[in-house]
Amino acid sequence: MLKDKIIINHLELRNRLVMPPMATGKADHGAPDDALVSYYAARARGTAMIIVEHEYIAPEGMAHNGQLSMAEDALIPAYRKLTDAVHRQGAVIAAQINHAGGKAQDTGLPALSPSGIAMGDSKVEQKAMTAEDIRRVKDCFVEAALRAKEAGFDAVEIHSAHGYLLNQFYSPVTNHRTDEYNGQTLEGRTRLHAEVLRAVRKAVGEDYPVFIRFGACDYMEGGSRIEEIPAAARIFEEAGADLLDITGGLSGFILPGRTEPGYFAELSIPAKKSVQIPVLVTGGVTAGADAERLLEEGTADLIGVGRALLQDEDWSVKALEEI
Repeated sequence: MLKDKIIINHLELRNRLVMPPMATGKADHGAPDDALVSYYAARARGTAMIIVEHEYIAPEGMAHNGQLSMAEDALIPAYRKLTDAVHRQGAVIAAQINHAGGKAQDTGLPALSPSGIAMGDSKVEQKAMTAEDIRRVKDCFVEAALRAKEAGFDAVEIHSAHGYLLNQFYSPVTNHRTDEYNGQTLEGRTRLHAEVLRAVRKAVGEDYPVFIRFGACDYMEGGSRIEEIPAAARIFEEAGADLLDITGGLSGFILPGRTEPGYFAELSIPAKKSVQIPVLVTGGVTAGADAERLLEEGTADLIGVGRALLQDEDWSVKALEEI
């Protein structure tokens, strides 16, 4: 199954291996430099799809120094070099667009978040988002998606995981709002996601793949729960998502005490059972046989391989040869 092709919207992938987004922190003033282009091109050999590390969509939404940006038109030529390089290796490439929300670092601007709650080690002044802030952020997601399309990316992924802005709206721990984006109902917690998905879909067109990275469970008291995944997944599918990229919520991309291949499968399985669109799961895969087994067991349609590819740029080629 690992070598089987798959079509997402109108995009054909040559196999089921995906390099998930992993921040390097090596952007040159928001742009990919030659070293970063070479880094991704090398890992595209054998890999079906590269999802590039997150790019901030607005100045106040920067998560860390050295982060890529998709907030300016002037960056498009630099990204074209990246997309061209990955395409030459036979892989497809997606941009992951993000707003850090309450997890933002010092940008000289207040950090926007659902309820003014700081995340992680952020020492930035926090601001609970107004209706105007929400409207502007939605526009920024749309503008970033259009830049990604113009830059030659084959798809765009909206980041809602790992404690960033959209994940903060989804989690009852960080969403204490009482308006239509409230943290007390699943409809309120997913409203902004659905609005962003619909707005991006309208802007990029029906044939352009739009993904969402879904932090499906917070793994903490009072947080989002596994039982909510089916309903949330259907909301995202109905709003226009072409793929669900499953990972952790406020807990991040690791699951303490769990290192087995596919340790987020308990999240991807209920999502896959609830939607018709493909599901991607990442976590703990270090061998091609692991990826093959997870596909055969129906845990997901695509397998993300992070640290193994980070350590060995030829991992995908070797893994496919072993199957």
